[in-house]
Amino acid sequence: MRVLKFGGTSVADAESIRQVGSIVTEKAKQTPLVVVVSALGGVTDLLVEAGEKASKGFDSYKDILATIEQRHLDTAKKLIPIKEQSEALSEVKISLNELEDICKGIFLIRELTAKTSDLVLSYGELLSSRMISRYFQELGKCCLLDPRALIITDDQYGKGNVDFEETQKRIKESLKDFTGVAVCPGFVASNHLGEITTLGRGGSDYTAAIFAYTLKVKELEIWTDVSGIMTSDPHMVRLAHPIAQISYEEAMELSHFGAKVIYPPTIQPALESGIPIRIKNTFSPRDPGTLISNQADANHKMIKGLSHIQELALLNLSGSGMIGIPNFSHRLFQALSRQKINVILITQASSEHSICVGIAEKDVKDAQKTVNEEFAYEITTRKLDPLQVESDLAVLALVGSRMYHQVGVSGQMFSVLGKNGINIKAIAQGSSERNISAVINKKDLKKALNCLHESFFLSELKRINLFIVGVGNVGSALVGQLAQQQQYLEEQHHIRIRVVGLANSKKMYFDAEGIAMDNWHDTLQSKGKPFSGTAFAGEIKNHNLRNSIFIDNTGAENIADLYEDVLGNTISVVTPSKVACTQDYSHYKNLLSTARRYKSHFLFETNVCAGLPVISTLNDLIKSGDRIHSIHAVLSGSLNFIFNHYDGKRLFAEVVKQAKDEGYTEPDPRLDLSGMDVMRKILILIRESGFEMELEDIRHQPFISDYCMEAESVDIFFDRLNEKEE
Repeated sequence: MRVLKFGGTSVADAESIRQVGSIVTEKAKQTPLVVVVSALGGVTDLLVEAGEKASKGFDSYKDILATIEQRHLDTAKKLIPIKEQSEALSEVKISLNELEDICKGIFLIRELTAKTSDLVLSYGELLSSRMISRYFQELGKCCLLDPRALIITDDQYGKGNVDFEETQKRIKESLKDFTGVAVCPGFVASNHLGEITTLGRGGSDYTAAIFAYTLKVKELEIWTDVSGIMTSDPHMVRLAHPIAQISYEEAMELSHFGAKVIYPPTIQPALESGIPIRIKNTFSPRDPGTLISNQADANHKMIKGLSHIQELALLNLSGSGMIGIPNFSHRLFQALSRQKINVILITQASSEHSICVGIAEKDVKDAQKTVNEEFAYEITTRKLDPLQVESDLAVLALVGSRMYHQVGVSGQMFSVLGKNGINIKAIAQGSSERNISAVINKKDLKKALNCLHESFFLSELKRINLFIVGVGNVGSALVGQLAQQQQYLEEQHHIRIRVVGLANSKKMYFDAEGIAMDNWHDTLQSKGKPFSGTAFAGEIKNHNLRNSIFIDNTGAENIADLYEDVLGNTISVVTPSKVACTQDYSHYKNLLSTARRYKSHFLFETNVCAGLPVISTLNDLIKSGDRIHSIHAVLSGSLNFIFNHYDGKRLFAEVVKQAKDEGYTEPDPRLDLSGMDVMRKILILIRESGFEMELEDIRHQPFISDYCMEAESVDIFFDRLNEKEE
């Protein structure tokens, strides 16, 4: 015998249920089946909403019930033959009338108890299972089990504790000598008095595990809408992939930390009896899925997955009065327990000066009230500081059994986060070393998950995200080179480069998935929005992508003024522009120190001698203890070209025009002829050699008259240059 469980997404509509039917039909050829089903996708949430609205006196609960009724009627009409429909539709109507009476009672007394809530929520699974069992009867032998008569719990409404001895006895008696397919609603149970209870949200998995444990099946199958437990949340990490095999302990760690594929209590009964659990995809049944068992992973992977919990808050209780006093932790947890507040994460400094706990953000107000009441005397007498609360946080967890005694895992984790500018608020690691947890700002969660996933699961492939301002001669050449080299860089150097942002002086365009390089110019013109330097920098920060690099090809001072802010957000800056490095010496040093402080890179190698590694070589010499005494160089390729070609036989203006046309000068050649470009290069070399100097400290002798240099346009400049030829 096998037990199969199908979740809400697997039975969301008639088409999905037909897919479930084909899976069940095929499996039933081999062995008898118990098929546990959830409510139709989204119905449980609607029932929760209906109960809450009724308890608050909003008669809009009737509209929600009407929506639920129509969904079931429509699904039944599509699934069940017309001659059999009347009885099925009548069942739906009768059940919804009962539910409406219950909600009307809640509406009238303005109260929704846990007991009544369980009664309301039970209708989701009861309705779906009746309809699905009728459909299965058309496919073959099928019966409907009533979990209210089989699964017995205590009086803990909302999440009942199962009486396994009584439950096992009833299930075994009910399914003795059974053949065929038995459909059972998940989630629903009853107490010893026959009153309806539930097993907690996600409890349909638990129902299936209870049957599997009792019947000692060979394998428990959980069918959902993904092909197994993923290495991370695929909605957050596009490159997440299914885990082939995982241990019970690893699966529990991942499920407790937000991996929603499997309900945490499901694993315990399977673990005790050694029953493997296989996670399968209803809509891709041939995919192998994930096998959860007590066997070691054949691939010996150290890290199995990344999981996370959002909407987290940290409570920090601190003060000198805590040191050496043994009962502070006990009182803190006792106070939280009284309010039924679950503690997700705990960390305490070895100095015993503070203790920090992570809780769900929704519990913050209750937590503050109960903790402040518990420690009112200590806070009043200043033995303790008032409770500190930090919200808008998330906790991510790195999970894997093989981390045990493995050196460097946590170091790699924190190094990757640090390099991407992600600040860690709190850290926790159990002695089992299966889980390393870190609390971070919620806004950084997606970035953190992606960079860690890349580091631990795709270490051979590094993704780099580029934001490029300036697509003139230099910028367009760069974009063209990137397009040409993309495949080579990925295949030979395992680097995947995406241009995420592009801008010229008028427009800017962003695409988090990468801008297509074959028609970027048309995309920028047609889809771009008005350009602003500060807005462009803001978009880089808002995208918050790992391994982000800002490339400035403009030479504009207002763009160079953005560098410090960009570097301070752990975004590297690469530029051929000499503006930033030749502003005030204090500003230049501040850019370098900001890059060091925030683990970003400020690279300007092409400021001097274009593609030659002059600056990096100079840096290496300084680091190795050498001292620069003098530098001899020809620092202007454009001036070198002009004076090598000017022999007095041609007009000087013609030679300058040739240099401009062949790309040796800037679009406005006066920038080269003024000598300012050479002065900036000299200043950069001096500063990189370890000396303090300002631009005004460098002397130069102009060789073009002010009359020519101050021309209103480049064309007029050339006219005046001809006019002044001697």
